[in-house]
Amino acid sequence: MLAVVNTPGGPAPVAIREVPEPKPAANEALVAVHAFSLNRGETRLFQVRPDGWRPGQDIAGIVVRQAADSNGPPAGARVVCLTDWEGWAERAAVPSHRIAALPDNVSFAVAASLPVAGLTALRTLRHGAPLLGKRVLITGAAGGVGNLAVQLAARSGARVTAVVGNPERARVLDGLGAAEIVTSIDQAQGRFELILEAAGGASLTAAFARIEAKGVVVIYGNSSGESTPLNFRDFAEHQNARLQGFHYFTSEPEEKFGPDLALLVSLVADGSLKPRIVEHDWHAIPAVGALLLARGVAGKAVFRIPQS
Repeated sequence: MLAVVNTPGGPAPVAIREVPEPKPAANEALVAVHAFSLNRGETRLFQVRPDGWRPGQDIAGIVVRQAADSNGPPAGARVVCLTDWEGWAERAAVPSHRIAALPDNVSFAVAASLPVAGLTALRTLRHGAPLLGKRVLITGAAGGVGNLAVQLAARSGARVTAVVGNPERARVLDGLGAAEIVTSIDQAQGRFELILEAAGGASLTAAFARIEAKGVVVIYGNSSGESTPLNFRDFAEHQNARLQGFHYFTSEPEEKFGPDLALLVSLVADGSLKPRIVEHDWHAIPAVGALLLARGVAGKAVFRIPQS
């Protein structure tokens, strides 16, 4: 079968090559992948992982063979899945507890945008729950995580201030419920009870200055690559505020992956959640990956695998 393979010494960071078929464990289903999405963090891994390493976490497709232990969706089911790696391929082995069934009105492309970005948005917001009536600040709001977080927070009753890199990127948030959209965190006025922070560096420093007493700054990325100095006195006017590190794979128990994916899918199905995606053929992944790293993609980059 064909799969995306890391090629750090080649003309492009990745290539599509022939690889062996997956061999599912007893608790894994075999899934024919119709679409997958690219996360910005994965583009950085292309530069550090060895030749031949196979990326891929967010996939959607059809179950070819149910897990041997009879758990999870049956053969023929339309599904969205989260894998550790090796998902960007014509077929993938996926643990049954990381799979959720898809209603017919949710496309493979939209579903493929949900696992990493959707779980990150959902689970970071839980650190501020309940959100009804609270002020929430979200940096990187035009990105794959950010636009979903804006929608989920607004749907939960929060007043959302969204931070985007420029006015053009702000268009991806049209109609998604943000009360205010700014192009720099320095423009955000007042204090917030929950801040989702993905940039680090100067942005994280500015977040410290805007958190309410007993509020939470959830740090889920460092896209700037900058370090952030921290001093106890920074919290003098924000007493008992908390900095919360976040890593989506270990943020909650393994058995919650399937239910959380199913929750996100149900919100898409009923129109409450509208992922902003840009679709491509999977042969375009080297060029799109470079654009994503340079913040040239608003929303989520999704790739279709042609079916024979």
